Amino acid sequence: MNFLAHAVLSFEEPELMVGNFIADFVKGNDYLQYPDPVKRGILLHRDIDQYTDQHPTVRLSKSKLYDPYGHYSGVIVDMYYDHFLAANFFKFHRTQLPSFTYKVYQTIGNYDDPLPEKVSMILYHMSRGNWLLSYATIAGIDQALKGLARRTKFNSGMELAGDSLRENYRSFYQDFMIFFPQVMSFARDQIERI
Repeated sequence: MNFLAHAVLSFEEPELMVGNFIADFVKGNDYLQYPDPVKRGILLHRDIDQYTDQHPTVRLSKSKLYDPYGHYSGVIVDMYYDHFLAANFFKFHRTQLPSFTYKVYQTIGNYDDPLPEKVSMILYHMSRGNWLLSYATIAGIDQALKGLARRTKFNSGMELAGDSLRENYRSFYQDFMIFFPQVMSFARDQIERI
């Protein structure tokens, strides 16, 4: 799952959302330095990622992309799923997407304690370009994938992944619609446990 999905799966708990947002930039036991609600968000993010990686529908989506993109297929599926979430936001959240994305940027940006340095930089660019809102269009996801391709050390081919989405749109949409309600249930249960 990518940024938008992790924000939604925080169920509007601000510090949980902060932890869920920064988790990829907090390594190992470094999460212990954060206040308990942020720690819970980091642990939730890790649990969601593990659940996602093992889910048969997500594995099916990745398998459709493995030949052209290799191990980058997982990153691409995460981006595709954020696209489908953004494009169908009304099915999963009571707030409209523009209002929700604004709230995400505000919640992370207004957090009092220091954020990992890379998070501040990403948040600046993300909010300035309103990436989370742009995910609702294929053009927005295409642009995001091209940006990721420019930042990878190796030739990922991700700059072509927008075309793969266009060509197989319905198939990936069906996978997402099977998976996302299940990960929402999983995340709700995990919040109670962590």
